[in-house]
Amino acid sequence: ELMAGLQSRLQALWEEQKLVLSEARECAKWGEELEALVRDLCKPNEFERYMMFIGDLEKVVSLLLCLSSRLARVQNAMSRMDGNTDAEEKQSLNDRHKLLSRQREDAKDLKENLDRRERVVSGILAKYLTEQQLQDYQHFVQVKTSLLVEQKDLEEQIKFFEAQFENLEQSIP
Repeated sequence: ELMAGLQSRLQALWEEQKLVLSEARECAKWGEELEALVRDLCKPNEFERYMMFIGDLEKVVSLLLCLSSRLARVQNAMSRMDGNTDAEEKQSLNDRHKLLSRQREDAKDLKENLDRRERVVSGILAKYLTEQQLQDYQHFVQVKTSLLVEQKDLEEQIKFFEAQFENLEQSIP
């Protein structure tokens, strides 16, 4: 019964993942249309700034999500430590926690820098785009970011439930 419930939950997550991937493809098409518009209207160096920002947006958001996820897993492992956990394992988890915390702080700095760059790019685009086009651009950036977050969240949930299912399957004779 528990396995059927896990399998059902996994199926629902896989379906949701398909929808999010479809939305991501639509967003990518939208991004290509926006890119063509910006290329046509802006100076080459301004277009280059736009493209660098869009490329870095995905990288920085993905980095932050990945580090946060890894840090959460280490924190979960640390919370399960008890008197039976050997000193070497405790030290390893503490070291990984410190490293991941520093890396996440560095990634937050990158995100702040990216946010400043986004304001610069918006200022550039405001010179060329209509108010509606500028709103579309800002909406595109928000949608792209939220889709990245949603994709990562679904991946994590799927991994978790697949591990639960596998553990349950192995525990049944």
